[in-house]
Amino acid sequence: MTKPRLLALAAALALMPGMAFAQDGQLDVANSGDTAWLLASSALVMLMAMPGLSLFYGGLVRTKNFLSVLVQCGAIAAVASLVWIVVGYTLSFGDVTNGWLGGGNAWMLITLGNVRTSTTVPESAFVLFQMTFAAITPALMAGAWVDRARFGWVITFCALWSLVVYAPVTHWIWGGGWLSAGVGTLDWAGGIVIHTTAGVSALVVAIMLGKRKGFPQTLMLPHSPALTMAGAALLWVGWFGFNGGSALHANDDAAAAIIATHAAAATAAMVWLLVERIMVGKPTSVGFATGAIAGLATVTPAAGFISPGAAIVFGAAGAVVCYFAIQLVKQKLKIDDSLDVFAVHGVGGMLGSVLLGIFMSASLGGVGYADGMNMVAQTFAQLVGVGITIVWSVIASVILALMASMLFPMRVSEDAEREGLDITSHGERAWEFD
Repeated sequence: MTKPRLLALAAALALMPGMAFAQDGQLDVANSGDTAWLLASSALVMLMAMPGLSLFYGGLVRTKNFLSVLVQCGAIAAVASLVWIVVGYTLSFGDVTNGWLGGGNAWMLITLGNVRTSTTVPESAFVLFQMTFAAITPALMAGAWVDRARFGWVITFCALWSLVVYAPVTHWIWGGGWLSAGVGTLDWAGGIVIHTTAGVSALVVAIMLGKRKGFPQTLMLPHSPALTMAGAALLWVGWFGFNGGSALHANDDAAAAIIATHAAAATAAMVWLLVERIMVGKPTSVGFATGAIAGLATVTPAAGFISPGAAIVFGAAGAVVCYFAIQLVKQKLKIDDSLDVFAVHGVGGMLGSVLLGIFMSASLGGVGYADGMNMVAQTFAQLVGVGITIVWSVIASVILALMASMLFPMRVSEDAEREGLDITSHGERAWEFD
């Protein structure tokens, strides 16, 4: 090689960025493809919360409360995001010290690494993706208290809940805490961390708040099934980022998780229509939408661990079990979980989390078990994870609901409930026809 070419090569090398390595020897440079996929997935998950969940819930309530649902979903997502930035992330994913809560090394996100440990993406991208999960989880609970919860209480309770329920459970399972490291509990994208916590807590609050005036004698029909269908469609599409993004890579794992997600949703929607046809005589649009969400919640804990064929089983099981869970909660137990948060999200998430222990088996098309685990051991680990999360969610939610009620009464007045929360809580109406 001639001298001029050697000089040119030396100059080019000098201008190149240095190859940095983390302390564990891992290359400290993010993968651009994985990063782009995680950023796109973050946007899809926020699409689920705003506007997906808002429209899904909003269409199910009466006209006089439609706007209040949109405001609550948006405000809950906003306050949960702020809590996540300030302290939620470090409690969930900070340095593992005792297995119960993350260390305070990332308070206010002051120290983020170039690459998140054990991933190929910048820690900032990982924070963003997990923040969207933290934002939508408490918003799921809003469906349990529509028509009657005071706005100030809702925001206070959800902010506290994000810290005391969501952050610890996230650390226990996803942050290297005791349930994952010690017990072996698995959760692909939130069957336990998201759907079980939100579903159980929603049921607790519904019981504490009491029934809406007229429940169950008065039919409280959805004011716009069309909006509910639109919201469900947005949730369905956004769920691809929810489950596909949880692979943290733009690879076969993400694609497989999305296929399983879609298979479960499609199956559950159709099975729900069939059950409705048998039970009530007609398949409904709200039934199609609710069935799809039940299938999505059921497959979420397992999407990256099971085969598409197993996902069809998850969807069918989720539809049947969640349908009859609604009848149990509302008709038998007379609990006014207004939009069936527990029966759909909670029951679906718990069902999928337990079924994971079975269908993760390589003989059933799954990815197989970790060393030292088998079908019995993994199913037991899943049951322990679900059981502990239920107990913690119940105890913490009761205490937090009472604490928040010391600042704001939990429930609006009878007059406000009768007139509707749109005008009494927010001074506006969703629809003006003058």
